[in-house]
Amino acid sequence: MEIINFLKWRYATKAFDITKEVPSEKLNIIKKAFNLTATSYGLQPIKLVIIKNKELQQELLQYSMNQKQIVSASHVLVFCIQTDIDKSFVNEYFKRVHDLRQTSKEILKPFEDFLVDDFEQKSQQEIEEWATKQAYLAMGNIMTVCALEQVDSCPMEGFLSEEYDKVLKLGEHNLKSVLLLPIGYRSENDRFASMTKVRKQDEDAVLEL
Repeated sequence: MEIINFLKWRYATKAFDITKEVPSEKLNIIKKAFNLTATSYGLQPIKLVIIKNKELQQELLQYSMNQKQIVSASHVLVFCIQTDIDKSFVNEYFKRVHDLRQTSKEILKPFEDFLVDDFEQKSQQEIEEWATKQAYLAMGNIMTVCALEQVDSCPMEGFLSEEYDKVLKLGEHNLKSVLLLPIGYRSENDRFASMTKVRKQDEDAVLEL
């Protein structure tokens, strides 16, 4: 039940204590957890950009619906998708499988060929929609990890992705921003911290057959 208590403790933090910084050891846990997140086919079409530069956070505020968490948070996590998911991207994944597991290339080839063909038939929009779903998986995982580490967070979809991409020069890395997660420590003045969590009853949220 301990994890349930941590999830009850977690909430979408509205005000961070600007004087408190997430220590490097906790940030390293978050980075490792991101890399260990499950993704479709194991392809990892996502990348995490971590912002800790206060001037940069201030610049991005105007493209974040003026949500103050962007500037008061210790760090802002930007969940990005790869935009260059093609044959070479798939081939690189299977090279990692071969190198790390020593799996025969003959065994891997049918699945590798299937994925190459599958992605070649998808439009760029379809590929990016697929990749974005993987970013949501990663954010959910990271929010849980943050709760376990008692690091506060606030998931955000309300921001101007194209402007973020320009400021952070994400296009140079074949990346596109899709989600934000400011992290840090809640302010004593955040009245939302003490509010009762509003959820359905368990039996109304789960259907058992």
